[in-house]
Amino acid sequence: MASGNSPSGIPEPAGPASGNTSRSRAVPLPGPYATILTDYATALERSPLANSTKTKYTSRLRGYLAWLADQTDAGALDGDPLTDPIAATGAVRDFRRHLKNGRRAPNTIDTYLSAIDDFYARRGLGKPQARRERDVGRTAPRALDARRARRYIRHVQLTAPPRDKAIALLPYYAGLRISEVVGLDLADVRLSARKGELRIRGKGRDGGKIRLLPVHPDLRQAIAGWLTARADWKGAHSSAVFLNHHGGRLSDRAARDIITGLGDAVGLNDDPTEPFSPHVLRHTFATQLIRDGKDPILVAELLGHGSLDTTRRYALPTEADKAAALDALITDH
Repeated sequence: MASGNSPSGIPEPAGPASGNTSRSRAVPLPGPYATILTDYATALERSPLANSTKTKYTSRLRGYLAWLADQTDAGALDGDPLTDPIAATGAVRDFRRHLKNGRRAPNTIDTYLSAIDDFYARRGLGKPQARRERDVGRTAPRALDARRARRYIRHVQLTAPPRDKAIALLPYYAGLRISEVVGLDLADVRLSARKGELRIRGKGRDGGKIRLLPVHPDLRQAIAGWLTARADWKGAHSSAVFLNHHGGRLSDRAARDIITGLGDAVGLNDDPTEPFSPHVLRHTFATQLIRDGKDPILVAELLGHGSLDTTRRYALPTEADKAAALDALITDH
């Protein structure tokens, strides 16, 4: 079904979103498609994605909708890709082939597909099954499997003092970067007997956005325990949640050493090619949510990702997944 046209057949607004050195003027979409694009752009404004990503996704979707309009006029579509998930997958695969035939760069094709994924997710049709160009040969970031995660959590809960326990559990139960852990101020933490909320100042080209995260019950208990003990520490008047022994804000390096030390104690640093670190705990948080079927848009918001491309990598196979797949083979012993 794919058109064999060159990429210039995909109208895009002038600007950097096309990924090419030449820029084409945006061609008006037919009425129904223009309305769909406007509705999508409006919904996108309320999302936690970076402004640059919102602009790029809107541009990419315009290209896809323009292609759909052409294919509809030519009678080349099977079903309605805007209402039928199966038809959507077929159309997106054909569109991907159209981009490849037009010699679009792999990164550009993948950005189109990410925008289209987001579009269909917001329409409630689910993500079309179209392979990424950059997925070949890629694996998911290192994350702890269930056995190692339990071993780590148990060791932290049983052995770590109150401050270190809270630090060690934040990347796992809240998906925080280590810089976000040590950057917490007392005003950023709200706890009650049954609930909790963290205000996180993220990072990014847009200057870092504020995101609000619910607090897991086990994490709430650890943070509450540390805040109680903190009252007797030097520097308790400070705004920083986590203090060093001199009363100042704990550094990134010190917090990282706390976590890696706890991991070392239970044998998590046994792979020199992929050393254990706080970011492995953040990867574990994301991997568990994605593999449990949680919406990638929700996971991106929890992680503070500016692009769904970053979140998608947690759905990629791990080396363990590849090895386990071979167990399905029939053998003669």
